[in-house]
Amino acid sequence: MSHFPDNPLGEWRWRTTFLLALASAAVGMGSVWRFSYLAGVYGGAPFVLTYLLCLFLLAIPVLIAELVIGGQGRSGVVESVGRVVERSALSRIWLLWPWLACLTGLLLVACYTVIAGWSLAYAADSVNGAFTAASAKDVGDYFAALLGDGVQLMPLQTGFLVVVALFLLGGVRLGLGLLVWLLVPALLAALVLLLEFSFAEGELRQAGDFLFAFQLLDFNREAGLVALSQAFYTLGIGVGTGVCFGAYAPRRVPLGRSVVAVALFDVVVAMSVGLVAFPLIFASHQLPSMGPELLFISLPYAYGNLPGGDIYSGLFFGLVSLVALGSCVAILEPLVGALMQQFRLRRFTAVVIVGALAWWLAWQGMRSLDPGEAGEWGRGVLFHGMDWLAGAVLLPLSTLLLVLLVGWGLRLRVLRRQLSREPRWIFSLWYGLVRYIAPPAALLVLVAALLLY
Repeated sequence: MSHFPDNPLGEWRWRTTFLLALASAAVGMGSVWRFSYLAGVYGGAPFVLTYLLCLFLLAIPVLIAELVIGGQGRSGVVESVGRVVERSALSRIWLLWPWLACLTGLLLVACYTVIAGWSLAYAADSVNGAFTAASAKDVGDYFAALLGDGVQLMPLQTGFLVVVALFLLGGVRLGLGLLVWLLVPALLAALVLLLEFSFAEGELRQAGDFLFAFQLLDFNREAGLVALSQAFYTLGIGVGTGVCFGAYAPRRVPLGRSVVAVALFDVVVAMSVGLVAFPLIFASHQLPSMGPELLFISLPYAYGNLPGGDIYSGLFFGLVSLVALGSCVAILEPLVGALMQQFRLRRFTAVVIVGALAWWLAWQGMRSLDPGEAGEWGRGVLFHGMDWLAGAVLLPLSTLLLVLLVGWGLRLRVLRRQLSREPRWIFSLWYGLVRYIAPPAALLVLVAALLLY
């Protein structure tokens, strides 16, 4: 048990709230538009099995490492790292890591906000019949026009961030706690309805062959690296959320079992989204895709040419907006707490500052996608640059620094105290993975991103 007093920022009373918070943070955009497509094109079952192996050997231990720091520090992300560093007699240069994690998260939120603006526009226009009997070209033209429609997107992005800010203003219990109790059940309910529609109207057999077939010919060295990268980009590691939520968690919560449960939830949601999307893609005779093309061209076309599809299209894009909301609140909370403690700010002031920064970055990213506003660098360079810098460079770099701190810096007694509810062999296995396996894996992901992209 930690020797530190109760968290001055607040704490959750129940373990369920902690689990729901981790779950809402773990289900990010990678689960929505990336994982299932990668599984299909890289061999199906072999890719999924490799991903699960990387998830359990790398991502789960790293998230536990973040939670251990937060559980020992019982404070904001910077203060928690400072406390465990002090107890292990390490240099305070390690306090740069939480700020790097917060910067990474801020850039990711800017990109998520742009995507949320698109999703809200699609949700409203889908219900209003904008894609009814539309051709693929019509949907593509709509998306191209939307990218340059700042008049429509700016209020949507602003409104989305206002909702994010309201939950952040509510604090640990009335903000984050209330959000996760509303969001996770709503997400699951939407998934069930969308799955029912997809199973009824889509080509389930073709989708199953694409997602789950055992195609060793499609699984190669590149597929293994992609599975490793995808495992690192899931569960919300590297942005300080784990430290933050570990500090808000009830004391003596079983961290290992909690994280495993959340990881399995994330996998189930990711595969469920694949089963929502790809049966409809195959039913509409389209080729599989991922990213914006899947979400904002292929799926609206598929939904728009099915009876009752407009309502389900609106529901799907509402689900995407919920995923973005949960991710953004979870990612920004560490930065809000850091500003409150390090600069002695009230929560309202800290939220306004963080919200303004996210709004400005999202606005600049949106403008860069507008053909009329792109400037001399070219269309989308700033938006895609922020996405690449945060996801491909800063995220693995932040993860690498984290596992070096936990695996090679912190004293064993500091770590063991927080994992006292786990058997000793579990602790030894976790420590070995963090110390010897996670650092080279994070370095490999970072180097691959720098060399290949």
